[in-house]
Parts: sequence; structure tokens; C-alpha cells
Amino acid sequence: MAAKDLLRQIVVISAFCFMIVAAMVGTGLFGGTAVQDLQNGALDADGSYLAPARSAFSIWSVIYVGLFAYSVWQAFPRQRSRTRQRALGWLIAGTMVLNGLWLVTAQFATLPLTVLAIVLLLALLGVTFRRAVVQPGRGWIDALLIDGVTGLHLGWVTLATVANTTAWLTTIVPADADESATLWGILVLIVVAVIGVAIAWASHWRIAPGLAMAWGLVWIGVGRLAFEPESTAIGVTAIIVAVIVIAVPLVGTVLHRAADVRNAEV
Repeated sequence: MAAKDLLRQIVVISAFCFMIVAAMVGTGLFGGTAVQDLQNGALDADGSYLAPARSAFSIWSVIYVGLFAYSVWQAFPRQRSRTRQRALGWLIAGTMVLNGLWLVTAQFATLPLTVLAIVLLLALLGVTFRRAVVQPGRGWIDALLIDGVTGLHLGWVTLATVANTTAWLTTIVPADADESATLWGILVLIVVAVIGVAIAWASHWRIAPGLAMAWGLVWIGVGRLAFEPESTAIGVTAIIVAVIVIAVPLVGTVLHRAADVRNAEV
């Protein structure tokens, strides 16, 4: 078992290294196409009505730093045989590999394949976060580097999947469909609100997923209110949904802790 645990630690570190190299390749740092120009600009901030403004993507820096910290921490000898690391290490490694593969796909493959890649990443993140919830850790490091980082990753990729899929659909729908884009955009954002609330409830009011989703939603709002394609209705809806997906877990946490205090007093 010790050899398998050591192998897991090595695989996690290797997966992180792959993700970073793939990100460099996928973003054009080695001479390829810049991210905003990938897929003929479909993935840029003006590629669709649900694309966030470019500043939103700075959240990747936070996620990458978090995953780096996790990769180093999980490699400590004391973490090697922990039950929680055994349950989650392989899954987190898988999310990092798929994260890197999405950028490589965006650089070298087709737009539909980017949708497939990000849906697979979203599915694995959902499984990983769910397992983190049902197998809670101990202490703030566990909470930050597993629940927090995975939650941010899940929340952002949830919204990125919507943006990526919308970018693809925008390239294949008839030109006259632009007339109904506002309605469809609002409906999709309502679905995002439902998903955000569902994630908060299923994760016992963990805040990280909603925080990442709210960040992206605010920048969708900024994109539609200040940049092209302009849509005041979508922009305002995005900001309202951002408030919902962060307020629900915050209120849920407060109510849950108040209930614990009342139970302790009984």
C-alpha cells in the first residue's frame, strides 16, 4: 500500500506539471495562437452573449496557485497514507490533466471538441467535490487546499462550460437567431442560478463554488453592459444571478451554524 500511496503523490505532482505545460502551449506562450484568437475568436470576450470580460480569467491564477499548493502539501510524508488523500488524490490529478487537455484542445482541435473536453472536466470536478463533501477533512489546510481549491475549480468550470457551449452554438445557429439571443441568454442564466443553488445545498453550504461562479457572472454582466455584444437585459440578469449564487451559501452557512448553536444549548 505504501508503494501505491507514493505513486499517487508522484502522479499528482506530474499532473500539475502537465497542466502548467499544457497551459503554456494552449495559451500560445510557445508560439501558438493567443487565447483570444483561438477558434477564430469564438472563445474571446466578444464571442457570445455569455462570454465574460477578459479580466474574469485572472481567476485561473488563483486556481493554479491553489493546485500548486495542494500538489506540494499532498507530497509530504504525513499525507501519504491519509484516507482522504487516497480518496481524492487520483481524482484531483485527473482534473488537472483534463484542465490542461482543454487548452491543448482549444489550440489544436475543433470547437465541438473543446465542449466535450470541458464537459468531461466538469463531470470529474463534480465527482471530486462531492467526494470531498462526503469525506470531510480536518483543519483549515484541508478545508483550503481540498474543499476550497476544488470548489473554486468546480464553480469556475461550471460557468466556463456554459460560456464554451454558448460560443460553439453561436457559430452554428442561423444569423437570424440573434433576435432571440437575449431571451435565451436570460433563460440560461436562470438555469445557472438553479445549478449554483443546488451545488451550495448539496455541499452543505460550502462557499467556494458560488464565489467562483459569482466572479464569472459579474464579468459576464460587465461584458454585456460595457462591451460588445451589448445586452443590458443579460448584463443585469448576470449580476442578479451572481448575487444569488454567493448569497445562498452565505445565508445557508449562517443558518446552519445558528442551528448548531441552538442544538448545543439544548
